[in-house]
Amino acid sequence: MSKIKKILAATDYSDLSCVGLRRAFETAREAGAELIVLHVIDMSSDWFGKHENFGPVRTLLAEQKEFLDKYLREKFPEFMNLVEVRQMVELGAAHVNIAEIAGREAADLVIMSTHGRTGLDHILLGSVTEKVIAHAPCPVLAIPVSKRPAVMAA
Repeated sequence: MSKIKKILAATDYSDLSCVGLRRAFETAREAGAELIVLHVIDMSSDWFGKHENFGPVRTLLAEQKEFLDKYLREKFPEFMNLVEVRQMVELGAAHVNIAEIAGREAADLVIMSTHGRTGLDHILLGSVTEKVIAHAPCPVLAIPVSKRPAVMAA
C-alpha cells in the first residue's frame, strides 16, 4: 500500500462523528499526513425549513467555518499543533460532497464514523458512510461507534 499523504474526515458536529475524527487525527499524526476536516451544510428543504432567519449564504458559510474551527480546537486540542489540518465547509449533500472532495483533493483515505444500523432503521435512514463507500475514489475506513466508547471533550 502506498504512503497515506492526505486524509479526508467529515463531521456533523455530533459525538458520533467525534469517534471518526479522533481516528482520523490519530492516523494523520502517525502517517505524517495532511488532514482535511469537512462539514457539509445539508441543502435539503428540512434544513432550510428549520432555519428561516439565516442570512446570505456567504454569511452562513463564514459562521460555519468559524464554528468548525472552534469545535476542532475544543474537541481535539491535543492534535491541533501535531497535525496539518485544513478545514472546509461546503453546501450540498454530505455523501456527494465527501466523495467529490476526496477525488478533487486526491485523498488517499476517507475516515468516517458509522451508526452500524441494521434492519428497518438502515432501510429507512440509509447511511451516508455507505453511500460514500460506494462513490469515493479512494478507500473509506468506516469506524463503528457501537464498538468504541464515545469521545468527550475535556
